[in-house]
Amino acid sequence: MHNTVKVTDKIYWLGANDRRTHLFENMWPIPNGVSYNSYLIIDEKIALVDTLEFGSSDDYLEKIENLIDGKPIDYLIINHMEPDHSGAVKTIVEKYPNIKLVGNLKTFKIVDSYFGYKEKQYQVEDGDELSLGHHKLKFVMTPWVHWPETMMTYDLTEKVLFSGDAFGTFGSLDGGIFDDEIEFEEYYQVEMRRYFSNIVGKYSNMVQKAFKKLEGIDVKYICATHGPIWRTDVNKVLSLYDRWSKFEAENGVVIIYGSMYGNTAKLADCIARKLSEEGIKRIRIYDASKTHLSYLINEIWQYKGVILGSCAYNSGMLPTMENLTRNLEHIGLKNRYLGVFGSYSWNGGGAKALFKFQENMNWDLVVDPVDTRGIPGNESFERCETIAKAMAEKLKT
Repeated sequence: MHNTVKVTDKIYWLGANDRRTHLFENMWPIPNGVSYNSYLIIDEKIALVDTLEFGSSDDYLEKIENLIDGKPIDYLIINHMEPDHSGAVKTIVEKYPNIKLVGNLKTFKIVDSYFGYKEKQYQVEDGDELSLGHHKLKFVMTPWVHWPETMMTYDLTEKVLFSGDAFGTFGSLDGGIFDDEIEFEEYYQVEMRRYFSNIVGKYSNMVQKAFKKLEGIDVKYICATHGPIWRTDVNKVLSLYDRWSKFEAENGVVIIYGSMYGNTAKLADCIARKLSEEGIKRIRIYDASKTHLSYLINEIWQYKGVILGSCAYNSGMLPTMENLTRNLEHIGLKNRYLGVFGSYSWNGGGAKALFKFQENMNWDLVVDPVDTRGIPGNESFERCETIAKAMAEKLKT
């Protein structure tokens, strides 16, 4: 049937593509859309793994009915209670009133506050198993990846890991459902890193703990709740998440600035040009007032070198730069080289506030901050070039 795809002989993908929503979670731009993935295991007992965002699919029940041919669903496994995956729970329970909801203690605290359903709860703990007949499921608790109740479900029989939001990505599934059917590097990888850095990145240490729990487990398929299903190169997505959650970065520099009248922007271009003369090829420049925060954080997650600049604004930095730095402090990204610059007309503050940010983050400041007054001239440009030289030297060593 259209929009149901076999993952294995008895496991089906039931997905929906959302290309209408502008802001995921009312925060993150999704110009390329997003997919919501739900999975159905048909065995002696039938299990549904997670549901969809409410209203994302008007034929969700019809698709399920066509697959199970009048049989009841025995279990609804809730790996994650966030509403983009639990949005159809009530609809499923009303359709299949004898269903059991499978989750952990923290899952059911959220279920209680959303729906109730005390009598339908089947509580599992770390390592518990559930037999469906041919398929045997094992539950792996992965708290704070990225809610306190998140868990993964591992099918011991066919080596399928239902991973919840872990290993997910922004971007709708435009025909290709599996990793070997899509252009991952050209399209999805950037959106996967943006998804990780903004939504999961704060919990990178918990991602590493989850990896330790999964050590030694043979995974042939990864079925996340957003994005493609991995079956051909599972190690690729595992290695990306491992690298990102260790704060490892590529050799390159992202320059982000806040400028009201263009003076700080001129300094940014000066720094970038000197970086290029010093042999750095991967250089990205962004105006924080134009580019959405999620893309800025994504770039900072990618590159080892970060240079931040701001004009003075009310004795501090421009609000868009303040928003960026506040979010970076909240996320707690580590292990970056930092350069800081600013400009002012009558009273400083931008560079001083960015220096305070550096102290809070404990990033490696490559050289003393550069603050310039008025319209930048040769002396200002020469001072800013010292940032580029120091950054290039760090990256080369």
